[in-house]
Amino acid sequence: MIKLQDIRKIYFIGIGGIGMSALARYFKSRGADVRGYDKTSTVLTRTLEASGIDIHYEERVDQIPKDVDVVVYTPAIPALQAELVYYREHNYIVVKRSDVLQWITEGSFNICIGGTHGKTTVTSMIAHLLRHSGYGCNAFLGGIAANYQTNFWSSERNVVVVEADEYDRSFLKLVPDVAVITSMDPDHLDIYGTPAAVEDAFVQFSQKIKPGGCLINKYGLSRSGELKAAHQYSYDYKDPSAAVHAQNIKTSNGSYRFDAVSADWIVKDIELHMGGLHNIENAIAAITVAKYLSIDDDQIRAAIADFKGVKRRFEYIIKNEQHILIDDYAHHPEELRALISGVRSLFADRRLVLVFQPHLFSRTNDLADAFAESLDKADEVILLPIYPARELPMEGVTSTMLLNKMKLADKQILEKPAMLAWMAAHKPALVVMAGAGDIDALVLPVKDLLK
Repeated sequence: MIKLQDIRKIYFIGIGGIGMSALARYFKSRGADVRGYDKTSTVLTRTLEASGIDIHYEERVDQIPKDVDVVVYTPAIPALQAELVYYREHNYIVVKRSDVLQWITEGSFNICIGGTHGKTTVTSMIAHLLRHSGYGCNAFLGGIAANYQTNFWSSERNVVVVEADEYDRSFLKLVPDVAVITSMDPDHLDIYGTPAAVEDAFVQFSQKIKPGGCLINKYGLSRSGELKAAHQYSYDYKDPSAAVHAQNIKTSNGSYRFDAVSADWIVKDIELHMGGLHNIENAIAAITVAKYLSIDDDQIRAAIADFKGVKRRFEYIIKNEQHILIDDYAHHPEELRALISGVRSLFADRRLVLVFQPHLFSRTNDLADAFAESLDKADEVILLPIYPARELPMEGVTSTMLLNKMKLADKQILEKPAMLAWMAAHKPALVVMAGAGDIDALVLPVKDLLK
């Protein structure tokens, strides 16, 4: 197999994906010739192009470079995608994104964050904490860190903070020195088949931790007894049974102040300017990593207070006396539950209107009852049609199926133009927009309508 330092020309199929774009930036920072394909132009791909990366948007073999050292593809790309087929048939080195991450992390001290939800925020918090404190790290994030407007940065320190993606079992190619497991809820059942198989994969992930390494896991995980490491700490946002938890939580103007407490240490008066009680818990996980690395308490406090969040993770688009507009990536029932709970903790006096775009027919079908239960926690719900992503339609699996399972009185399904018209007519005081598809393209139009 080719050595990492010998890769001078590299091509990405699906370069606009959040994980793929971080790798593209990594190789660009090393002086490699980076090119790629994606099916649509987005803010992310345009940012890559502005950095000097050549991208095309038509699936055409005559446009692809023929003199590349490595071709990288995302598992979300169909197996019969023309460019992918060409490279395979002509015996190029063709690898998944996870293979490249494995190459990059083979000789580094690795902090790997996994979980069916929460991992992007925790990864970004840890990477920011290490950067802000001067500890230093290379970061591969699954979202755009608002502090730096990027999902990748490099450092001379041989430490890698990486989001460990469970999709396609990618995270089992990583070897952590420190691992964080935020959650093990059923997801990606199109890959795993059963919830038990999802949990099995996380147990295997914990077994990849290097001898003498550290595991930091959410308190109360169903298979926590099988998660083992030389050093192990559980965390929770409030349960004192966890090894690390929060105390003295106070809210003010959409922000939190709290203490992080363990049997051996306490970091007092932490300020977190990011909404959602689940983000207090995410901060507890990041702080636990920082304490394990012996980062100073004052540096921890300063870094968390300076953390501006992650794009599309409880992101305030409008925050004033008249209107609150929050954009969030939530696409799993547990994420929706946490999101709504977090909004309620901060804006209990406002009527919560949730606009949700289901993501994937398979996920919607597998978790339909749980989705309905979480959606019912809002005051009013507008469902958009299901975003298919990589999937073909499944008979009977529609947003109407979700709507019929919900008990909430104020609920409806609207196409995108009708939803915008509804916003213009009603101008609700509190709007939360959630989903992992293309709902983010509607956020600024809704902002303009509300303002």
